Amino acid sequence: MARLLLLCAASGLLLAAVAAIPTIPTIPPPEEAARMARYVLHSCDWGALATLSTQKGLRGHPFANIFSLSDGPPGPCDGSGVPYLYLTDMEISVQDLEVNSNASLTVSLAQTPYCRKHRYDPQNPLCAHIIFVGSIVKVNDSEADLAKKALFSRHPEMESWPKDHNWFFAKFNITNIWVLDYFGGLKIVTPEEYYSVKP
Repeated sequence: MARLLLLCAASGLLLAAVAAIPTIPTIPPPEEAARMARYVLHSCDWGALATLSTQKGLRGHPFANIFSLSDGPPGPCDGSGVPYLYLTDMEISVQDLEVNSNASLTVSLAQTPYCRKHRYDPQNPLCAHIIFVGSIVKVNDSEADLAKKALFSRHPEMESWPKDHNWFFAKFNITNIWVLDYFGGLKIVTPEEYYSVKP
C-alpha cells in the first residue's frame, strides 16, 4: 500500500512538472510564409550575418560570420520580429558594416531540436531557413531597453562581456525576406506581411 501511494505521489509530481513546461507553438504550415519567417527567427538564438568585406585580402568579397541574436525573450508570445544584436567596433564584420551597412542574415531551424527530431539535413527545405536582407543600424535610446531585454534574456553571458569593448545594441533593418520551408523554391515575404503576423 505504501509503495502504491509513493508511486501515485511520484506520478502526480511528474504530471505537475510536465504541465509547468512552457508549450512550444506548432510550426506554421508552408502556405503561411510570413508566419514561418517569424517562427523561425523567434526559435533561433544565432544566425549567419553576411557583409561585404573590407579586410585586406578579402575586400569586396562576401563574408559570413556568426552572431548571437534575439527578437525577444524566449516564449511563444514574446517575439517582436526584430533581430537585435550586441556589437562592438572591434569585431571584423562590424568594421565592414561601418563602410557598408548592407547585409544579409540567415537563420535556420537546423539549430533547434525540430530538424534533429525529424532527421532533416540542414539543407533539406523542410528544415526551414529564412534569409533577411537589409542593413544594420544602432538602436536609439528609446529602443535600447527593449534590445537589452531581448538579448540578455537569451544570452545572459553578454552582461559580463568586457566593458572596454564599447558594446552597443543594434538591429537588423529588414527590407527583403526569403523563406525556404518546403519544396518548390523560395517564397518572398514583404516586411509589411512579416510584421503583421504573430509567430
